[in-house]
Amino acid sequence: MRDEHRRANGTTLRCRVEGPSSAQAILFSHTLAADLSMWDEQAAYFARHYRVIRYDCRGHGQSGTTAPPFSLSLLVEDVRSLLDALGVEQVHFVGLSLGGMVGQIFAARYPQRLLSLALCDTSARMDIDVWEDRIALARHDGLAKLADPTIERWFTESFREKNKARVNQARQMILATSVEGYIGASSAIRDMDNTTVLSRIATPTLVIVGRNDRSTPPSDAEVICSKIAGSSLVVIEDAAHLSNIEQAEDFNNALESFLQRQTSRALEQHS
Repeated sequence: MRDEHRRANGTTLRCRVEGPSSAQAILFSHTLAADLSMWDEQAAYFARHYRVIRYDCRGHGQSGTTAPPFSLSLLVEDVRSLLDALGVEQVHFVGLSLGGMVGQIFAARYPQRLLSLALCDTSARMDIDVWEDRIALARHDGLAKLADPTIERWFTESFREKNKARVNQARQMILATSVEGYIGASSAIRDMDNTTVLSRIATPTLVIVGRNDRSTPPSDAEVICSKIAGSSLVVIEDAAHLSNIEQAEDFNNALESFLQRQTSRALEQHS
């Protein structure tokens, strides 16, 4: 396991690469106000058999930033540039929330770079007014006042009570996010409308959502699934927005089963 800082699309992105170099690669893209540690449970599980690549989004974690606003197109080009810098031609793309929004555009623009696509706890379009309010609060007060409401959306009450250390780690991710990075990425979410993009996605796609996700609820996941031909939907019980953390075992099992189906399908096509 090693952290690297790579020049990508006019900034510097921190990434972490784990697992066998000869294996198929999985790229994990995190949510707003997080960093690559959001995927700790997945990295530990999948690095046994895959080359796991995680990165900090522009303006998050230890990655560099530029002045807001950002666009989803900018964040998509960050990913493409990072893969080029790492010399990785194709990946299984797994994105949650903001990462899933990036994944939607990436799949439509660069289908040849993807082996598969997993869109997790995400949406194709969101409420503009909500994001205007969050941007204004971040600009005026920083992220301190946003931390508690974010934690309440990320995890169910039961998980927050029973897993205080992991929840505190998530809180620290939020507080460590730069104001510029938060406002920049929030602007990309505010301005997003991927509803016409979804029908252009031909990559094999899995959609995952927590049953109790209030930020991007199962109804949003159903819309995405209905627009992407051949996609499948998995609802994770007893999970809110960060279903990959709250129900890591169920999340990992669903993702692994999907990835194995893609491998089997590829072998059949070449036999």
